[in-house]
Amino acid sequence: MPTRETLERFIRRVEEGAHAEACEEFYTAHSTMRENLGPPRVGREAHVANERKIHARAKRIESTCVRPVLVEGDHVVIRWRFRFEWLDGSETRLEELAWQRWEGERIAEEIFFYDPAQLAPVRPG
Repeated sequence: MPTRETLERFIRRVEEGAHAEACEEFYTAHSTMRENLGPPRVGREAHVANERKIHARAKRIESTCVRPVLVEGDHVVIRWRFRFEWLDGSETRLEELAWQRWEGERIAEEIFFYDPAQLAPVRPG
C-alpha cells in the first residue's frame, strides 16, 4: 500500500509533465499498463518508451489530478484530465480514471478507463 506521501509525489510528477520519469520512479520493473481493457504493455521500460513517444508528438501536455484520490488498501483510483497540444496545431482533451494496484510503494498494475472518442484531435477555432 502506498503512503500518502508517495502517492502525492507520484501525482506531482505527473502534473509537472514528467510522465516518463514518473514511470521510472513509481512502477515495478514488470508492471502492466493497459487502455480500456486492451492488451497490456508489460514492463517499466515499455511504459517509459510509450510516454516518450507521446511527448515527442506534443508541443505541450497539461496533466491535472481531479481530487479526491480514492485509496483502499493496495488499490488507488485517480481521475485525470489531460490537454495535449500536438505539433501539428491540433489539440486533444482527455479525461480518464486510472485504476492502480500498488505493491508497497510502486505501481504493479494500471488500467486506464476513458471514452476513446476523446482521442480524436481537434483543430482550435
